[in-house]
Amino acid sequence: MVTGPTGVVGTSLIDELVRQGVEVYAVHRPDSARVVVIPRCDSVHAVPCDLHEIDRLPGLIDKPVDAFFHLAWSGTFGPTRQDWLRQERNIAFTLMAVEAAKELGCSVFVGAGSQSEFGHVEGVLSPDLPCNPDNGYGAAKLAASVMSRALCSHLDMRHIWCRIVSIFGPRDAGHSLVMSCIRELSQTGHFACTPGDQIWDYLFCEDAARALYLAAREGRDGAVYVVGSGQVRPLRDFVCIIRDAVDPTATLGFGELPYYPNQVMHLEADITSLTSDTGFVPSWSFVEGIKKTVDWYKSRQ
Repeated sequence: MVTGPTGVVGTSLIDELVRQGVEVYAVHRPDSARVVVIPRCDSVHAVPCDLHEIDRLPGLIDKPVDAFFHLAWSGTFGPTRQDWLRQERNIAFTLMAVEAAKELGCSVFVGAGSQSEFGHVEGVLSPDLPCNPDNGYGAAKLAASVMSRALCSHLDMRHIWCRIVSIFGPRDAGHSLVMSCIRELSQTGHFACTPGDQIWDYLFCEDAARALYLAAREGRDGAVYVVGSGQVRPLRDFVCIIRDAVDPTATLGFGELPYYPNQVMHLEADITSLTSDTGFVPSWSFVEGIKKTVDWYKSRQ
């Protein structure tokens, strides 16, 4: 069972599960315009169901389910991240998902967390780093993690929480830095950006999907994992790689935009426990992932 199947992580996770021979139920919003990106094959079943009705799932599925990946969330970017009442409702939706997972026969619940749970942190993000979220999105994700873990323990179901860092790849949303860069360079031949001195960690979507799959299969009950590449470089290097993949003659406007207020300047995932518990090691380089992402973008133009 996969909720949130239309995002870059959700679609990639479905692809990974299909490669592993798993039958998948993809739970999507009935009015989602992105439902067309859900991978189509005989082993993938699209299930229209709103988040606030997620407790209806046991009545919509006629087979037992062994794992529940909860990626769906309302209010993930822009001003909605600070809509505190909207974010609070996501906590209830997560708990409803846990109860539905138990009723469906699941033995493991995997929740998609976020780097936002840590708050403003400069440096390495490790699972045991104290969390001090500074927005509604991060606070709700943290609360959902704690409460769903306790509920899973009460229901005798394994619980894994994956705090996802920066993911990129085909089918990503247009507002991400990577997709914005690809689009602007393709359309105008120029990309305006900050000085790009941030030290950053990017993980290709197919690696992220494999990390979630391995976490469900091999992860420790109650574990929190940080999902990233564990490898960093200055953001300007990433932007240059994107430019070279799109059009080596395009221009980059480093410093034409200011940093955001309280801009994080060092973001790095500590994947030590993820690797030791599950065997996960990233297999895609940023160059390889960007080539596949650019090829996908160009194929759609």
